[in-house]
Parts: sequence; C-alpha cells; structure tokens
Amino acid sequence: MMLTSGKAVKVSIYLSDGAKHHGIPVYTSILDFLFRNSVYGAHGPQGRGRFRIHPPHPLRHILEISDHLPIKIEIIETREKVDALLPELEKRTGCGIIEMQETTVIIPAKK
Repeated sequence: MMLTSGKAVKVSIYLSDGAKHHGIPVYTSILDFLFRNSVYGAHGPQGRGRFRIHPPHPLRHILEISDHLPIKIEIIETREKVDALLPELEKRTGCGIIEMQETTVIIPAKK
C-alpha cells in the first residue's frame, strides 16, 4: 500500500551511533531493512564526517563522549505498513527507543 494524503504514522527511532549488531552499525541495518521493504522516505544520519584529533587532556573527554552521539531515523508510512514492519524494527533497534505518532500527511498532486 502506497502512502497517500490522509492519516499516517510517523515513526522515530533513536539510537547511539556506536551501537553495533554483528559488527554492523545498527542504524545501517535498520535503513537497509526499510529500503528493502520499500520505505523510501526513510532517512538517517546525513552530512556527518568523522575525524580524529588529539587535544590536550581536558578536551579529550569531550571528544570521547562525542563518539557515541544519538542518531534519529524517521519514516512516515501507513498504519498497516508500520504494523507489519514493527516486530522487525523492535528486534533490530535493541537498546534504542521507538516513538510513534499519529499524523496527517498531504502529498501534493504531481503536475
């Protein structure tokens, strides 16, 4: 069932970017699952580059903390599709949090 204007469910999944499952980042596993299930509106971390610097001691702790920043993945889909995907999302999310909200979407007509 394709998403159309009207009632929908917004799903937000909160993870740590350091969370891994079988050596693969959890967010990658979830995004791959969503894309394989035709949830093309799924998006996750964007525009994040990684680099390492070796600062003086007081700043080192701040950079170590920043290695495990939160990641948010969001999708908006029909209730039926979310209900079908939810068991696998729960399994893949592990220690993260899944938030769901009823919403209304407007998809403009294509010209």
